[in-house]
Amino acid sequence: MKGLLAKKVGMTQVYDDAGNVVPVTLIYVEPNTILEKKNDEKFGYNALKLGIEEKKENRVNKPDLGQFKKIGIKPLRIIKEIRFDKDIIDKVNVGEKLDLTILDPSKKINITGKSKGRGFAGWMKRHGFSGSPGSHGAHEVHRHPGSIGSNTFPGRVYKGKRMAGHYGNENITVLNLKIVKFDKEKNILAVKGAVPGHVNSLLIIKQA
Repeated sequence: MKGLLAKKVGMTQVYDDAGNVVPVTLIYVEPNTILEKKNDEKFGYNALKLGIEEKKENRVNKPDLGQFKKIGIKPLRIIKEIRFDKDIIDKVNVGEKLDLTILDPSKKINITGKSKGRGFAGWMKRHGFSGSPGSHGAHEVHRHPGSIGSNTFPGRVYKGKRMAGHYGNENITVLNLKIVKFDKEKNILAVKGAVPGHVNSLLIIKQA
């Protein structure tokens, strides 16, 4: 188990060796600073607390600022915990940085991100329903849900009924994505296909 924090840059397309067009997502992987090591003996699991994106000291409260000064680094804006194998944790120290080199480009990766928020959406947009017929005398019911419950028994709408409601802004993990390009100098990763989230959204990359 190992992973990194990253930012989504956007999508483009490249050509593979056979001349086929491959849609790819570009991901910027800023070197992750190690803020804390957690081991199985003390915490019950093995993990590293990683941080990216420096921010001004006047934007940080005093307890957090003291933690950063203790490590000897500038305050960071995004901080997350990621599970790591014990042998990797033993080799690194607090204050060091992890970059793309910890990932194996020949193996696939899993990417977790937060999907685009779409607010309150109707049942057709939210669940992909086709709607009511548009002919044979149908009147103003084309996007209506129709019947939503039973009769006298049970006399209520079942829990989990697919209806209108809040859509998006959920944690989504896309599994087994292939690494198409691996640029260590620019810290750019290109993976085949799409990943959740808007441009500049936070992503968590884990080796599959």
